[in-house]
Amino acid sequence: MESATSHSWFFWAALSAVFAALTAIFAKVGIQGVDSDLATLVRTVIIVFVLTAFVWGAGKWSNPLQLPGKTWVFLTLSALATGASWVCYFRALQIGEASQVAPVDKFSLVLVAVFAFVFLGERPSGTGWLGIALVAAGVVVLALRR
Repeated sequence: MESATSHSWFFWAALSAVFAALTAIFAKVGIQGVDSDLATLVRTVIIVFVLTAFVWGAGKWSNPLQLPGKTWVFLTLSALATGASWVCYFRALQIGEASQVAPVDKFSLVLVAVFAFVFLGERPSGTGWLGIALVAAGVVVLALRR
């Protein structure tokens, strides 16, 4: 029998989707008349303060300098990819419609599955690949709707 926490990933992933959706809406309104790169910087600084307070308040703070070198390398690569993604996302939001930009951005779901297959050895089921293909098709339909 699976524990109650074995499905907690879905709860957190669903919350992530809700917050990602709100991100697109709030950002679209917030970047009106503002350079998208500056807006990305402001958002990032706010995130740093909020996450620092959260980690500290939750009692999870430890010395980050004691993390293994491999952790630093891959967290740095992840941060660089995140930053590049945010810059591109905000620029796209500034010139496009949120209802088009966000779904195209979610093509990352397809790329994650492919990259996880190639680099991590993950093997989605047949229905998993079908779902991934449907997401890809949906992105194409939404991107070409006009």
